[in-house]
Amino acid sequence: MIDNHVVAARDISPGTPVEVRTRFLRTWVQGFEAIAISEDHVRLRRRSDGAVLPVAVALADVRTLA
Repeated sequence: MIDNHVVAARDISPGTPVEVRTRFLRTWVQGFEAIAISEDHVRLRRRSDGAVLPVAVALADVRTLA
């Protein structure tokens, strides 16, 4: 299955709710928000507990909620 949902850094701003593609199963999971955006990576906060993920995620693995 091909996912044609492409997100550019300009489509995401701090506080934007996003889904993240998992590395193992390559499925999309909800429950995150963007906190910082660069040209090709996004820093994320888990919404359930407010924890900031320790590693920035590639922009290709993040999409806005529809």
